[in-house]
Amino acid sequence: MLRLNMSPLVLSFIICMFINPLQGMQMPYMTSDPKEVSGKSFDYIVVGGGTAGCSLAATLSEKFSVLVIERGGSPFGDPLVEEKKYFGYSLLKADEYSSVAQSFISRDGVENYRGRVLGGSSAINGGFYSRASEEFVKKAGWDKDLVQESYKWVESKVVFMPQLSQWQSVVQFGFLEAGFYPYNGYNLEHTQGTKIGGSIYDQCGKRHTSADLLGFGRPNHITVLLNATVKSVIFDGNKTRAVGVRFMKSDGSSSKSYKVHVEKRRGEVILTAGALGSPQILLLSGIGPEDHLNDLNIPVVVNLRDVGRKMSDNPAISLLVDRFSQNRTLEPPQVAAIAEGYKYILESEVLPTNITTTRISIAAKIAFPKSRGRLKLNSTNPRENPSVKFNYLGSKEDLDACLEMVLLLQHVARSETVTFYLGLQNREKFLAGDEELRSFCKDNVRTYYHYHGGCVVGSVVAEDYKVGGVKRLRVVDGSTFEESPGTNPMATVLMLGRYQGIKILKEREAAKEEDESFLSPQGSPQPQP
Repeated sequence: MLRLNMSPLVLSFIICMFINPLQGMQMPYMTSDPKEVSGKSFDYIVVGGGTAGCSLAATLSEKFSVLVIERGGSPFGDPLVEEKKYFGYSLLKADEYSSVAQSFISRDGVENYRGRVLGGSSAINGGFYSRASEEFVKKAGWDKDLVQESYKWVESKVVFMPQLSQWQSVVQFGFLEAGFYPYNGYNLEHTQGTKIGGSIYDQCGKRHTSADLLGFGRPNHITVLLNATVKSVIFDGNKTRAVGVRFMKSDGSSSKSYKVHVEKRRGEVILTAGALGSPQILLLSGIGPEDHLNDLNIPVVVNLRDVGRKMSDNPAISLLVDRFSQNRTLEPPQVAAIAEGYKYILESEVLPTNITTTRISIAAKIAFPKSRGRLKLNSTNPRENPSVKFNYLGSKEDLDACLEMVLLLQHVARSETVTFYLGLQNREKFLAGDEELRSFCKDNVRTYYHYHGGCVVGSVVAEDYKVGGVKRLRVVDGSTFEESPGTNPMATVLMLGRYQGIKILKEREAAKEEDESFLSPQGSPQPQP
């Protein structure tokens, strides 16, 4: 028998070569020069090359030409995006106008982030992949079989089974000690108990964002315009149909605009700019509450009251469980604890506090908050973050839930496994009284970065994701959700792009057959004798 003696390093390199789905794959043409697309027409314009936008564009490209407009740059070759050893660093370097992660502070005073790069928030998040519950799918009215097919399409390309890192191995036992049963092992479903989720980091520590999915469509049918910010949707003379978009260079003057159009017969503009970006673009385009648009002298195209409403974010509490900053290996979340009734979701990670130090966080979120907020424009500048208030813990139910959630967090943080691993002996007393817990929640509420809403199905868009009051305009992203799906929404947003892409392709095919039937000689009237 032939034996090959290879060092672990060589073996690891070979494995990485085989598991890299983009190895040797053609990617779409990408440019940052607006003149290369200005004045042209495409079958579909996808505004926002984020988590939903890339899977949607890849799917539509199977039959049609697609332009993806992304306000940020490319993730490829950026170590802060691609390498797990730099997990979290992109958030340390966030600013308002140019960084990969764009920072914003809600009117609640809570710091938050949004992706500004091809791949969107899948390029800056923890990479945890977990599907929505069956109940969520049923409530959304989606085709269950097509949902499964769409999830599997995504998973076959950018999702991997993680090898548990040291701290993740410890904290999963902490979750079990705290009563998060049963143990479900590696599981992509949203199920009660403790589980290992999927990851968009492969076994070699490389992140695979939604941008990778562009290579699995027909790349020669896709053009990606980078570093371009959409200013507004362009409508026909009657203001009843979207015909294109107006955009600017992200680092250029707002007075310099460019235009690109969709194919006249059946072309569409599809907003996939996220829970902040999509409602913002609708408002800038004159679709939204009339009084708010009038305040900013934006001509009203459609008086659609609920644009920017039903904004929601999952209130979260994070406990730092190590006693002081250290220099540990960074660890994104790989394990989740899901409480009975799916009420709370807990995860843990080792995050950077600066370039050389780290802290260990165990965090929990309220899965179904009752509080709702609103998004408004601060100005007509498309590069400026809109104003948003989520009203964290604004309802009594949410505040009461937070009290219970903190007690659960403390049980994990004080579990024998966690305290033994961290060498903690002189433990501080539990927060216990309702008043003490209530005060702690109000003072320490933060975000899990799973905000959603603003273009909710049934209020702003119909079940086919078409915007009310106009034709040829859709929204397909997390802004259409009234609640955050599953453990983390990324999996379902990736799936949604594929799912809606397939639905649109089927729509087009049905329309084509209808046109052919109408034009068929067999169906034409016969001349009278």
